[in-house]
Amino acid sequence: MVELTRKDIEFFKTEGYLVKRNVLDPELMERARAKLWEGAPEGRKREDPETWIGPFTSEEENVDKNNNRRGFRWNFREPGGEKWMVQLLATDPNVWGMAEQLLGEGNLVQPERVRGIYCTLPYGDVPKKSIGCHVDAHPFHLGAVGYIDDVPPEGGGFTVWPGSHQVFYYDYHSQYKNEPTPQYDVDRERISRGPGIECYGNAGDVVFWHHRIGHAAGHNYSQQIRQAVLYDFRKTELERTQEEPPNEDMWRDWPGIKALENGAS
Repeated sequence: MVELTRKDIEFFKTEGYLVKRNVLDPELMERARAKLWEGAPEGRKREDPETWIGPFTSEEENVDKNNNRRGFRWNFREPGGEKWMVQLLATDPNVWGMAEQLLGEGNLVQPERVRGIYCTLPYGDVPKKSIGCHVDAHPFHLGAVGYIDDVPPEGGGFTVWPGSHQVFYYDYHSQYKNEPTPQYDVDRERISRGPGIECYGNAGDVVFWHHRIGHAAGHNYSQQIRQAVLYDFRKTELERTQEEPPNEDMWRDWPGIKALENGAS
């Protein structure tokens, strides 16, 4: 089993994210990669990397949310409700166990689906540009990004602004809902001027992240498609607590963090 160490939990508390290596099941990852190509437009071939380069043409673009394709982004949500897809990330014993280490055993909502397979096509020969961060709008506690294929440096990896969760948490009227104060835009502009950290890695790596951390999908200057499965862990109490104002102790409902603060090993 892959578990969080005390050092891991301390890092997550301070930085707002954590990367764990070689976690996911190889057979399920291959199944997901194969499933992705079933949803590809005609002319995009798995065996021909030359066809991977974006953007999607106007004929290839698809407004359907279940298989949304636009520009360089491809969000294939259709298989997200299949049992094996949920097992790939959300209920993988290692991933689930680490989420419970942070949020408490028996506290998590049982998953019905994952977000799906989220991809960024290679940009090809385009000038490099800067990137800014945002905070997700929907209520949840802990995000997980699982790479189902290798993600090289500058390959579209999940990008975070370390420590920004400690700022953005207090830039909302409530703990978890999308109710930003005017200070949010001020802080987002300021934090976006600083460098983000791109979480590149290999197939099977998982990035855990705090729901209020500033983040973005990185630019993909590599030669391959960035492929990731996403899931949002929620505690069963979320519906009751999501509208409560930010607490002076932002970790009050994270038992794993509180145990660390109280001296547990």
